[in-house]
Amino acid sequence: MISSVHKISRILDCFTEDEPVLGNLEIAEKLNMNASSVHHLVRTLCSLGILIQDSKKKYRLGWKLLEWSNHVMHQQDIYSEAIPLLENLLKNYNGTVHIGMFDAGNVRFVLKVSSKNSIPVPTFVGAKRPAYCTSTGKILLSYNPKYIKPTIERGLTAYTTNTITCIDTLQKELAAIKENGYSISNNENDLGLFGIAAPIQTYAGHTFAALNMVGPVSYMMSQDIGRMVQDVMKTAKLVSNQLGYINT
Repeated sequence: MISSVHKISRILDCFTEDEPVLGNLEIAEKLNMNASSVHHLVRTLCSLGILIQDSKKKYRLGWKLLEWSNHVMHQQDIYSEAIPLLENLLKNYNGTVHIGMFDAGNVRFVLKVSSKNSIPVPTFVGAKRPAYCTSTGKILLSYNPKYIKPTIERGLTAYTTNTITCIDTLQKELAAIKENGYSISNNENDLGLFGIAAPIQTYAGHTFAALNMVGPVSYMMSQDIGRMVQDVMKTAKLVSNQLGYINT
């Protein structure tokens, strides 16, 4: 039974942002597994809604995973509590707000809300971005030093000319972020995007998530950056307060 669970976990890990759709043989080759064994497990996953099969007989992650994700969010008391607060933040800005959590050197977005007139950004619930070059990720790293090593071990790839690829430079910026209570990402991961993030904390003061607001550099830089930073920080604190955090 434990072996089967391990195999299923490996199968699900095969589906990524770059390869969201895979055939049975492709999965078998990736995992060096027998195609017949993969087929049996994949069909079981499909019957449970964990995977879905398209008209070309290929597979993708199913809605059951999103349903589970939503359950996790409700268990954290963050999903239902956060949305009205994020919507209120966006009353004053044409941007997109995310809540992200750390995931093995990356940030995984668990919530996304966009203003009515915002320019679309290339993110979605469940998407991952490198922690070291996103505003959300840098918050999580600065408040959780144990996350730094696994992030650096993945490599500091340059996605733009503004991406931090020097470990010492990253360490210095993380220290400044912790002191200031917010982070900024300016053309560091997605070219043309500017993000501001602040920590979301539990009742015990642990930063387990971060809230960011992101938009095109041209729009964000045309606003009052100081005011935007304060609004993002205020909203993150309000979400934290809903989780029972008391800022002493």
